[in-house]
Amino acid sequence: MLGLAVGLFGISFGVLAVASGLTAAQACAMSLLVFTGASQFAVVGVIGSGGSTAAALGSALLLAARNAAYGLAMSDVIRGRLPTRLLGAQLVIDESTAMASAQRTPADRRRGFWLAGASVFVFWNLGTLLGALGGDAIGNPETYGLDAAFPAGFVALVVPHLAKFEGRVVAAAGVALALVLVPVAPVGVPVLAAALAVLLGLRHPGTAPADGQRAASA
Repeated sequence: MLGLAVGLFGISFGVLAVASGLTAAQACAMSLLVFTGASQFAVVGVIGSGGSTAAALGSALLLAARNAAYGLAMSDVIRGRLPTRLLGAQLVIDESTAMASAQRTPADRRRGFWLAGASVFVFWNLGTLLGALGGDAIGNPETYGLDAAFPAGFVALVVPHLAKFEGRVVAAAGVALALVLVPVAPVGVPVLAAALAVLLGLRHPGTAPADGQRAASA
């Protein structure tokens, strides 16, 4: 379901990319090689509004910087030979990182990472292709509610983390930051600032203690 939700928003990206002046091939190449939705939308947004290539690249790199932190967090999940690690690096995104970190055991974290990353990659690229090729027939993505698919996907990512106290604290802090900044900050800044709340729950993902360990500590 997560991959499908993101794929629907990929249709929106394909439509907007072509409307901003990219060819269908360029839009699809961006989804295959860049594969980070926020940065891709930033690029087409800047280009569509008449901005320079440098401005588009700067916005994309700023938004993609978070993936470096994700890579460090997933260093114990992506293991194996170099080709496996390179493939895993391409799949280090919000969704795969969130699904992996929500699991308790190393095996479940690896499974969550690969399943989430692969499903989002496939559906995002299929969505981009459909949107880029059928943009004229689809029209405005908002007409069909496709603009809500990406936020819905992030809600699905947050829900598993709310079962933990740390997750609830981070979510509440993020909401509070965004609400405080909305009246005074430029558009987009409240969302970026809200991400700072993750520092409250930043810690290396651990495993659930074994029964013997629980008994020993009791």
